[in-house]
Amino acid sequence: MRAAVLKKYREPLEITEVPEPDCPADGVILKVLACGVCRSDWHAWSGADPDVSLPHIPGHEFCGVVAQAGPDVTQWQTGDRVIAPFILACGQCPDCQAGHQTICATQVVPGFTVPGAFAERIAVPWADVNLTRLPARMDPALAAALGCRVTTAWHALTGRAALQPGEWLAVWGTGGVGLSAMLLGRALGARVVVVDNVAAKLDYAQDLGADAAIDASTGDPVAHVLQVTGGGAHVAVEALGTSTTTCNAMLSLRKLGRMVQIGMPAGDHTEMTLPMDAVYSGQLALYGTRGMPAHRYPSLLSLIEAGQVDLNPLIARRVSLSDVSAELAAFDGPAPPGVAVITDFKH
Repeated sequence: MRAAVLKKYREPLEITEVPEPDCPADGVILKVLACGVCRSDWHAWSGADPDVSLPHIPGHEFCGVVAQAGPDVTQWQTGDRVIAPFILACGQCPDCQAGHQTICATQVVPGFTVPGAFAERIAVPWADVNLTRLPARMDPALAAALGCRVTTAWHALTGRAALQPGEWLAVWGTGGVGLSAMLLGRALGARVVVVDNVAAKLDYAQDLGADAAIDASTGDPVAHVLQVTGGGAHVAVEALGTSTTTCNAMLSLRKLGRMVQIGMPAGDHTEMTLPMDAVYSGQLALYGTRGMPAHRYPSLLSLIEAGQVDLNPLIARRVSLSDVSAELAAFDGPAPPGVAVITDFKH
């Protein structure tokens, strides 16, 4: 099968033929219909993710059609259209049994710990635990775009910070996950202010419904958020994984505010100096989040099916497998608005 293989960090992926994946007894082989290109893939491409060993097939935001099911699979059969979270959980450990699959101790992460979906087919273990059926009318490109950024944002807002209608949400960073948080926050009835230093991204976010947009490259962005929100956001989302935006997100909260760290700190940002005096005096709550359990997909899919949120504007580019290297390299600078999704695995 064709795949985009990372053989050297920060160099173009090699489009080549690789062996077909083996089907796990409790899993499936999916024919990949679409796969998103995410900033987390850039971390793998740049050598910042310790889980990645070369050569490697990246790609973790995927949907597909079941091409083969293992003998122990009971809920899925050939031809089913499905989506999977990027954290594949065992379903049997105490954390999984408690509904916390994203912290499963034996989790598998396609595109990082095992071969990913920048390929025509992918193996998915523990299929009965991790797969969710796609709505019949859902575009595969949209389903793939949900895979990391939208699901992570949904779980951050509803499963961690418990965002309420009428509250102010401050989104720091307007890449894929930031835009997702903005759209979902609006759908939940919140007022949303977005912060970035790329004018095109801020304009795009406002076109999609952001209540306010703040250019972090001019003036004090924290002061601007405090002014716009009348004293600070109730919830702040950090969507980049940098020390500057993490500190600013914390400082942009009002007292008793909640902050969710969505952006993945990597490289020089794995250790940060944070304004803990603000946490103490403001009695703030800080949450980390990573992914979303498969059992929470139906609530998000129902919101989309009911027309309460339109996520199609997230998709800015439908690309081929051979375009992936250019998309990854673009994350070195201010990436263009919207997200890229691989829909052509033949070229």
